[in-house]
Amino acid sequence: MRLPKGRVLRTVDPELLRALLRYDPETGALFWRERSPEMFIPSWEVAAGKAQEWNARHAGKPVFTTRTNGYLMGRVSSRALLAHRVAWAMHHGRWSEDYIDHINGVRDDNRLANLREVSVGENSRNCKRSSGNKSGVTGVFRCGDRWRAFITYRRTIHRLGTFDTKEEATAVRKAAERRFGFHENHGRER
Repeated sequence: MRLPKGRVLRTVDPELLRALLRYDPETGALFWRERSPEMFIPSWEVAAGKAQEWNARHAGKPVFTTRTNGYLMGRVSSRALLAHRVAWAMHHGRWSEDYIDHINGVRDDNRLANLREVSVGENSRNCKRSSGNKSGVTGVFRCGDRWRAFITYRRTIHRLGTFDTKEEATAVRKAAERRFGFHENHGRER
């Protein structure tokens, strides 16, 4: 989710998330916490029963179970939220205005060590290989009996040359990735 600079994401307060959920940064899992009767509005007797009923049904169970394009999603305080953004907000005490990138490319791996806040440009430099890629290497394609290499950086296509072998084209492409600061996982199969 990309927001214009200076615009604050209006969603569930990170402190409320910490009160309602438990995040395990080692596994990336988010679970519902037990709720006290004070968290329910009606009179104390009714609230105690509601709390007991809620805790029996939900406490200790995973919060985010629905998959949307590989991401874990769920509802907290009537808001549809993505698990990786919630994990980030809970840990850092604020919502990110930029992208939260899964470093290894696994969209449901929400371990803190696998999440990083990045710009749209940084996020695009850590993408998997396109499903339409036929050469097996991002930015390398066959042209007749030769191989061409290119790289897109800051919305500009840089033509890297035409080569006799796929290996030469791949080496030039990988060097360009390092020069332009692409993540080492960029172009992975999945």
